[in-house]
Amino acid sequence: MQADSARTCEAKLKPHKRAQARARVRSTTAGGLLALQPRHTASITGPVVAVSSAALEAPVTQLAGVGPERAAQLARLGITTIGQLLLHRPRRYEDRRHLRPICELVCGQAATVRGCVVAQGVKYFRRRTKSVFELIIEDGSGRLHCRWWNMPFMERYFRPGDEVFVFGKPSSLRPPTMDHPEIEVVEADEDSSVHMNRIVPIYPLTEGLSQRWLRMLLWRTLARFGSCVPEPWPPGLVPGLPSRSRAVALLHFPDELAQAELARQRLALDEFIELQLAIQRRRRNLRARAQALPCGGTNRLIKPFLANLGFKLTAAQTRVLRDIRRDLSSSQPMRRLVQGDVGSGKTVVAACSVLMAIESGLNVAFMAPTEILAEQHYSTFRRWFDPLGVPVELRTGSRKITHSAPALAGTASQPELLPSDRAGSTPRLVIGTHALIEASFQLPNLGLVIIDEQHKFGVVQREKLVRKGHYPHVLVMTATPIPRTLGLTLYGDLDLSVIDELPPGRGRVRTFVRSLEQLPKVYEFIRQKLTEGRQAYVVCPRVEEEDLRTGLKAVTQEYHRLQQAFPSFRIGLLHGRLPSAEKDQVMAAFRAGQIHLLLATAVIEVGLDVPNATIMLVQNAEQFGLAQLHQLRGRIGRGAHESYCILVADFKTPEARQRLRVLEQTTDGFRIAEADLAMRGPGEFLGQAQSGLPTFQFGDLATDLVLIERARGLAAQLLDAGFTGPGAGTAPAARWSSSASPPAAGTQPARSTGSSAQASKPGPVSTRRGAK
Repeated sequence: MQADSARTCEAKLKPHKRAQARARVRSTTAGGLLALQPRHTASITGPVVAVSSAALEAPVTQLAGVGPERAAQLARLGITTIGQLLLHRPRRYEDRRHLRPICELVCGQAATVRGCVVAQGVKYFRRRTKSVFELIIEDGSGRLHCRWWNMPFMERYFRPGDEVFVFGKPSSLRPPTMDHPEIEVVEADEDSSVHMNRIVPIYPLTEGLSQRWLRMLLWRTLARFGSCVPEPWPPGLVPGLPSRSRAVALLHFPDELAQAELARQRLALDEFIELQLAIQRRRRNLRARAQALPCGGTNRLIKPFLANLGFKLTAAQTRVLRDIRRDLSSSQPMRRLVQGDVGSGKTVVAACSVLMAIESGLNVAFMAPTEILAEQHYSTFRRWFDPLGVPVELRTGSRKITHSAPALAGTASQPELLPSDRAGSTPRLVIGTHALIEASFQLPNLGLVIIDEQHKFGVVQREKLVRKGHYPHVLVMTATPIPRTLGLTLYGDLDLSVIDELPPGRGRVRTFVRSLEQLPKVYEFIRQKLTEGRQAYVVCPRVEEEDLRTGLKAVTQEYHRLQQAFPSFRIGLLHGRLPSAEKDQVMAAFRAGQIHLLLATAVIEVGLDVPNATIMLVQNAEQFGLAQLHQLRGRIGRGAHESYCILVADFKTPEARQRLRVLEQTTDGFRIAEADLAMRGPGEFLGQAQSGLPTFQFGDLATDLVLIERARGLAAQLLDAGFTGPGAGTAPAARWSSSASPPAAGTQPARSTGSSAQASKPGPVSTRRGAK
């Protein structure tokens, strides 16, 4: 095939017309042609003069060669000002200092080759519906065949004798061949030091822009404006890293790859310092101005509660409760995050915290992310608190349950008041979902707010609940261990307590990863355990609509298949779309042992506690994150029996299998969370829409722990010294909202340069000619 294609290329050599030669290929990627540009050279005319940092706010149209069409193309990359152009981060670098002769190419090893075009041509097949364009270059040591599939138009943009750079991985050496390499024409009338014999930046692009044009624009912009990039911090604050202006220059045109990484670290540190300044200012303002009602309690209710539990608290639970009591006894509002692995006993810690506030005569609001979890907590707290005479109420989107006189109906002008809100009523606990943040619901005398699985709530939702009271104490809990990098950024304004010890007497949980072909054997194993009297969970990713193309299973259709596979056992169905009464009935029957196998979606990942359930089968496990799978695994192993978590997956890549192997190798939720963050990134780890996760152009929350910790210390040092502003110009402050108050920790910053996710991806394929 390759030899035939080469002969076809050589046979089809023909002269190019003058009009066709006006457009030249500037750059292509593995995805295809990025842009077709005319031969021209943009330049900044006039002498280079000293300019101030204010010039960085000037529009890019003030740069020579950037007209309205070019400005519109740059705007699609989030670049509208000169300062934003200077911060356009390369997505990678090519080392063009060491060209490799064609005769020394290694199959599968990326290399840069410089050669002369000697032949080209297009071969069509399948009735001209498919094609391959082949370009042959020669460098004196051999010939290299470059192929682009289904891109016949590229034939118009090269001609014999053109000098080109080619970068890619050889797919074959007989003859040497590269498929869809990046290619760039060497122009004699441009400064060759920008594009060759150096480490060359490769940028994210958009339709109509080429690497060569953008690289040259940045070279000239740096020459004129690079020196006016301001230093946002006092002198000497960041020793060991280049100045900000030097970092911007090295970001684009480093002499060594290590310099590019130092530049990224410096710019990332600036981002982290700014975020830490906002977090620490917020915390200091809260401590200085806010006054909460102390509610450390009297032990009047806690002592009988602990005596009736039937087990002793672990040392970790006791330590965390000591932290919480100290906070609640203060007039400064508590802001504390309690995290612990699944089954570590966070709910008991929350119950003791509730009783401290109740003993002090204050109401408590407890918000959970789902109705199933809220109802589970309601059932648990009723069982614990009814003997103590503490009222517990439930408020979700579909249910409102009280245990006193009927609630007073509210109107738009007069918010609804629960019986507990009337003067002289007994303090109580109100458990709910998003219904607690509705404007119609008010809970006066609110002393404590508890938010469970709080990473599933948006920042605005959490703040709405907190504002139901006058600076109430806030306790947030999560069973998803938070990696330290996220803890210092997303939750940097919270004090942290960790329950790092599991209660004794738990059975061992063993985890196995299995393929779809092994599912019949898995079913046989489950039948054996059900016959022994145990119970099992089966989890599917969807509720109703299965995807036959990807093999994703839905619980409503899997239910019928399981009935056939397990005819002797009763199967229950649970998902978020069921009516509340039906969900209660299913969960109650499963707890009572009347249902042997519970088929559900991931709604069961938190809250359910059935000690006799010893099997967790997860279908399409590759669709879930590691942290979520660890949460699902936490539903078993709550009794004395040995438990089994079986992950059945369709492994399309070796990486997918390796990812699930992490769960086989450890049950440590913190190690799993770190691995999940590294593999999927913070957005997917937390759920970008609800996490309020700040975006960084240069920082990496998965790997930059040392920089984040350094930024935290430097921010404290700056505030202690009376530092009042993060800087101007291209300083990171320019990317945040200009509101008078600093953004809340974890809120989404207002970006003026486009998202980092956008900046990390190459632009779409284009066949447009360049702007005039």
